Amino acid sequence: MKKDIQISYEHFKNSSELNDIEKTLFERAIQARENAYAPYSNFLVGCAVLLENGEIYSGNNQENAAYPSGLCAERTTLFWVAANFPNMKVKKIFVVGGPKEFHEKNPPIPPCGACRQSLIEYETKQNEDIDLYFSSMNDEVVKVHSIKDLLPFYFDSTFL
Repeated sequence: MKKDIQISYEHFKNSSELNDIEKTLFERAIQARENAYAPYSNFLVGCAVLLENGEIYSGNNQENAAYPSGLCAERTTLFWVAANFPNMKVKKIFVVGGPKEFHEKNPPIPPCGACRQSLIEYETKQNEDIDLYFSSMNDEVVKVHSIKDLLPFYFDSTFL
């Protein structure tokens, strides 16, 4: 039996179409991206997370000469937030990434597979969807309303 999966998402041609909190998250992710440590790949990623209390925290990718010892911006940020606010729900995550040398043709950069798996862990833990936005420096934004939209066949604790 063949089945299809349909994913719903929003596409914003530029950040002017975002609401105020989304614009703030976008700007905070861009700022975090500037501090990324990526001397090997020159691929900079910033992430901003909105918690249920309205606080915003950000992080960026951190590389290491001993690949794959580095860590993506999404996991760096989310792990720090979870370590410091273990019972606080994550409402929104904004990711901005791309090559250090900006190219207008770079499409929005989604989280990698490892980050998707880590993000789904926290969405499942809090039993509430997380809005995820991703972009490159070209100002184009994609939004999904749940991490499950990017990882429909996810693995979680129910399989253990």
